[in-house]
Amino acid sequence: MSNRDHTLTRRLALGAGLGTLAAGLAPGARAQTQTQTQTGGGAYPNRPINMIVGFPPGGQTDFAARIVQPGLAQNLGQSVVIDNRGGAGGNIGTEAVLRARPDGYTLLAGNSSPMAINPHTFPNMTINPLDLMPIGLTLQSSMVLCVHPSVPASNVRELAAWIKAQSGGVNYGSPTAGSLSHCAMELFRDRIGKPEMVSVPYRGSGPAIQDFVANRFSAMFDAASVLSPFIKSGQLKPILVSGAARAPALPDVPTAAEQGLPDFVFTAWIGLFAPKGTPDEVIRRVHAAQDAALKDPAVREKITGQGDEPGGGSTEDFANMVRRDHARWGQVVKENNITAA
Repeated sequence: MSNRDHTLTRRLALGAGLGTLAAGLAPGARAQTQTQTQTGGGAYPNRPINMIVGFPPGGQTDFAARIVQPGLAQNLGQSVVIDNRGGAGGNIGTEAVLRARPDGYTLLAGNSSPMAINPHTFPNMTINPLDLMPIGLTLQSSMVLCVHPSVPASNVRELAAWIKAQSGGVNYGSPTAGSLSHCAMELFRDRIGKPEMVSVPYRGSGPAIQDFVANRFSAMFDAASVLSPFIKSGQLKPILVSGAARAPALPDVPTAAEQGLPDFVFTAWIGLFAPKGTPDEVIRRVHAAQDAALKDPAVREKITGQGDEPGGGSTEDFANMVRRDHARWGQVVKENNITAA
C-alpha cells in the first residue's frame, strides 16, 4: 500500500470513529454539545452578559434589574452589565433583545406594559414581544386605586356612586397613555357600569402624582410601591389594591375582591426574558441564578422596602402570567379604543 493510500485509510477510520462516538452520546451530552455550539463554544456563560432595560435609569424596571444584578453575576460566575435603552414605552429595548443572537448573552428586564399592553396600543408596532422566551418573575406589585382626599368616598361602592353623580364626568390621571395604569382605570370603569370618565395623560408617574396631589384630577391607578408614600402621608386616599391578597406595603387597604369585584385581580410585574431560540439549558441556568438571588434576605428586604413583592416560581408560571395579561389587556384596549398616542 502506498503512503497516500495508507493516509487515506487512517482518515476514513478516524472519521468513522468520530461518527460512532457522536451517535453514541447520551441525550444530555448531545444537548450540552448543542448548547455550547449555540452559545459560541464552552460552558455557558464564559463572557459578560448584557441585560437590557427598556427604560431610563431610576425607574421601577431599572430598580428590578439592579436588585438582582449582583446575585445573577455571582451565581452565573460572570459579570452582568445593565444597558438602559429607554424610549417608545419600552419597545426600543424589547426590539433590541428580539433581534439579538439567542445565545444567553443578551437578556431583557421587561415589564407588563411593553410585554402585554404595547402590542395592542401601538398600531404600527412591527415586533411581537411574545416571541421572547420568559425566564422568570423578578418582582410584582399590586396596583392601587387612589382618589384625592377631597373625594367623599372611602370604598368601591361609595366611589362608584360619587362618580355617577358627577354631571360633567370625572377626570383621572394616566402616568402614560396606553399604560397599565390607563388600562386598569378603564377596566374599573367597566366594572362599575361605564360612568363618564376621561383620561388625562402624563409623561411619567412623577408629574402625574404632582398634579394628583394638587387636585387637578380625582383618581389614578399606580403601583403600590409608587403611591404608598403619598398614602401614608395623607396626600392621597386609597380605595383598593388589585392583587389577589392585600399588599404588604398597605395591609389596611382591601382588595377589589373583598369589595365585590372578584374578577379584578392583576399586578404590575417585571421579569427576565431571552431571545427566541435561546437553548433551554441557558434558560434554566439564568432562572436558577435569579431564583437564588431572590432568596437572599437582603434582596428580599430591599424589594419589600420599596413596597413590591419578590418574584420567583417556575418559568412556566411566568410564561402563563405573560400570556394571560396579554389576552386580558388586549380585550380592554380593544373595547375602550385605547392607544399609546
